[in-house]
Amino acid sequence: MRAEKQKVLFEDDWNPIKAPPELPPILLVVVDAEEEFDWSAPFSRDQRSVRSMAAQGPMHRIFGKFGIRPTYVVDYPVASQRDGLEPLRDLLKDDACLIGTQLHPWVNPPFDEEVSERNSFPGNLPPDLERAKLEALTRAIEDGLGLTPRIYKAGRYGLGPRTFRTLADLGYCIDLSAVPGADLRVHHGPDFRRVEPQPYWIGPPGRLLELPLTRGYVGLLSGQGPGLEGALESPIAQACRIPGVLSRLGLIDRIILTPEGVPPAQHMALVRAMIRRGQRIFMLSYHSPSLVPGNTPYVRTRRDLDVFMDRVEGFCERFFGELGGTAGDPLSVRDLLKRHAGLARDEQPNRAPAVRPAARQCSSSG
Repeated sequence: MRAEKQKVLFEDDWNPIKAPPELPPILLVVVDAEEEFDWSAPFSRDQRSVRSMAAQGPMHRIFGKFGIRPTYVVDYPVASQRDGLEPLRDLLKDDACLIGTQLHPWVNPPFDEEVSERNSFPGNLPPDLERAKLEALTRAIEDGLGLTPRIYKAGRYGLGPRTFRTLADLGYCIDLSAVPGADLRVHHGPDFRRVEPQPYWIGPPGRLLELPLTRGYVGLLSGQGPGLEGALESPIAQACRIPGVLSRLGLIDRIILTPEGVPPAQHMALVRAMIRRGQRIFMLSYHSPSLVPGNTPYVRTRRDLDVFMDRVEGFCERFFGELGGTAGDPLSVRDLLKRHAGLARDEQPNRAPAVRPAARQCSSSG
């Protein structure tokens, strides 16, 4: 990850962290807490409903069964409206979640840019505007939930050349934006082909932790996955359904650890393959609107929702049972990796009584 090409893109050193081999598999759950919008339509500032936030409760009954405390990365429509805040306040009262930020530029003030696909990636914005939007989002969460978020995920995974510097300046200590092996340039997004599915310190150890999305390859050609990414994403390959053909032939399959469109057999195939390669930290992720049928392409009917929830519960049963896994969260993983590196734990400042220390803040200086 110290290759010059990656430095040019992100202007930072990515220092890979090798997890202790004796570490059991750790599962994090990250929920993109966001507005409901038509995924097939152009981006719009007008789609701001967050009524689906009230539907998160049934999934938390599954999380409670396995001791999971998910991280909600909250965007501006959720953070600025009662329909978004009240369900999160209830969860925080029970210490049932962590809160982070997710920047969707098209619905996050200040609105100084044209709404377009390119500008939907926050890292493509002028650095001052990216920062101003993140400052507005951070303040909205502080005002609405009484805590200061320190975990960030760029909307549409849109890291930019100054994002990490802005995060450090604003006191964030964890980023969840990288998509291992992905090349999003065809959509005006970042090139992650040199990112491995493992944690990284961005800059000095203990400063800013990158926890990438759990995404990888299985099959006979899995070792060549990042090199094939551009070809698999080309319009010709997509039109000819070449990725699906290669998957059925057992040659290569790109898998994200999510219940959205990914069946349980693929979840376990990915995790087992990654464990064999030394990976110990895994992130299950999905979008909050998927908990209400009709909001996302993955859950159109009540039957789809039942399947969706069964996928989460079934995967958790196998992860914690067959694999001997344990539940974690981004902040506890950061503390673990700092201890492993011989670094001091973060100091915990004063906090709102309803929020436990790990949910409140962590030092950016290490």
